[in-house]
Amino acid sequence: MRRLAIVTLALAALAACGSKEPEVPVGTSHKDRAPITHDEVGVWAFDSIDARPVSADALRGKPTVLAFVTTDTLPSQAQVNFLLAMAKNDGDKVNYALVAVQPARDRELVELYQRSLKIPFPIALAGPDAIDGRGPFGEIAGAPTIVVLDRAGRLAWKHTGLAKSGEIRAQLSGL
Repeated sequence: MRRLAIVTLALAALAACGSKEPEVPVGTSHKDRAPITHDEVGVWAFDSIDARPVSADALRGKPTVLAFVTTDTLPSQAQVNFLLAMAKNDGDKVNYALVAVQPARDRELVELYQRSLKIPFPIALAGPDAIDGRGPFGEIAGAPTIVVLDRAGRLAWKHTGLAKSGEIRAQLSGL
């Protein structure tokens, strides 16, 4: 626990040097109605920071949880912690991936974040289109934002703000 606190403080200090993305306070999180259809989502891919792709093709076949996060906010850190626990429990039944809503110049910071927190699932950079709201999932109004996709890759749920494990599990049930 102490190591996690030290790593979190170190990452926050590093992130202070980078750009800040808008943050949605925990108390103001809200559920978004999906602004796009399956056909509009179609083929998408984010710039993976390692060899594991974060794309429609790679994640299709299982329910998928995509978390749009930043490395410098406490709500994003809390979201990652929830997803780490969920992924341990779910094994291979659900795909998990993080998408860092940060500029490409923060790639090393995102890599450090993944290593420091021992995140076992893929992480990618969102890219300028997603940051500007032109990406495959529409506007990412704040970090964290959770997107749940069904087995066919269709958007099942989108939520801006911290989503607790129970909320995400409720959306995954029946997919």
